[in-house]
Amino acid sequence: MNRSVARTRGFTLLEVMITVCIVAILAAIALPAYQDSVRRGKIIDATVRLGDFRAQQEKWFLDNRTYQKVPAAGTACGIDNPPLGATDPFKLECDAPTATTYNIKATGQAAGGMPGLIYNVDQTNARSTTGAGGWTGSASCWSVRKDGTCQ
Repeated sequence: MNRSVARTRGFTLLEVMITVCIVAILAAIALPAYQDSVRRGKIIDATVRLGDFRAQQEKWFLDNRTYQKVPAAGTACGIDNPPLGATDPFKLECDAPTATTYNIKATGQAAGGMPGLIYNVDQTNARSTTGAGGWTGSASCWSVRKDGTCQ
């Protein structure tokens, strides 16, 4: 009788565990980088909206020689700001302007994944960032990276 030993095909437990470890290490590196990239995208959205609202203020000033205007539906600057959605990353607000000054602020919302970050711009185009959650702020620019790198 000729018995041949049949070799089973497949992976050993050790090979599977090594593969799982490699995948876990790659995920540990890639996930934080992806999350930072998503946050930077949300920050760019906020800074673009701040720039747009600043342009609206300057247009009003050129037409009327004052930043003061009759506010529209609860906004101090009368800016056309769409209602805040449940997961919007930033809420835009404006301090009550005087004849020659204003300050527009984008405040990060926890529901949108941006808690504590605050971006400001005023009539002189002075920009500032208040950091939170591991992000570094700046008194002179809009920080777009965790380390405080400016735009």
